[in-house]
Amino acid sequence: MLVLRDPGSTDQIDDPEICSLVEQRFEDVCAGEEYDPDLHGQMIVVEAGDCVEILEKESGCPILTSYIGNARFGDPDFKPVFECLEEHAFCYEMVFVPGDGDFGIVIFIPKTEGMDPELLAMCAQYAVPAPELTEP
Repeated sequence: MLVLRDPGSTDQIDDPEICSLVEQRFEDVCAGEEYDPDLHGQMIVVEAGDCVEILEKESGCPILTSYIGNARFGDPDFKPVFECLEEHAFCYEMVFVPGDGDFGIVIFIPKTEGMDPELLAMCAQYAVPAPELTEP
């Protein structure tokens, strides 16, 4: 898993489409300001073989569990807690905003072999098409 707390670190991303999307999100979140990880948050790129438990621990975000009742994905009471989950042609983009400010955690889940199947299933069930997939 790549945890990116600096726009200059996107060169670590092997996939050019995901790299481009992450660079765009850094620009979006900064809105012309200098990037500050304590203010703007972080980007995480999931890699093949990463387990969800470690992703949840690293991000501090419940991904396959609900806040209330601790229902897990697949349980009838499961309610995801992300702010937004978009499906791009090549990955899913999951956004958490844990507080009231601008700080956010954006998680990119590539649609590639080796990804956690339960994570991909949850994304497929709850994601909405990203704007580039719905524009004519």
